[in-house]
Amino acid sequence: MADQQIKVVQIRSGIGGTESQRATLRTLGLRRVGDTAIREDRPEVRGMLRTVTHLITFEEVKGS
Repeated sequence: MADQQIKVVQIRSGIGGTESQRATLRTLGLRRVGDTAIREDRPEVRGMLRTVTHLITFEEVKGS
């Protein structure tokens, strides 16, 4: 069974957000608008995505 992965793209700046939101973006591997990161689909990552959902878009992709 192949692991599911999530492609995350930052679409808005973290400026003006809380320190927690900015830290979450950094933890996801996003530094600036337009950055993309691929993360494993895990409950911890889903929680991080929920924290900054207004700053990102994401979609599930098939892992290999």
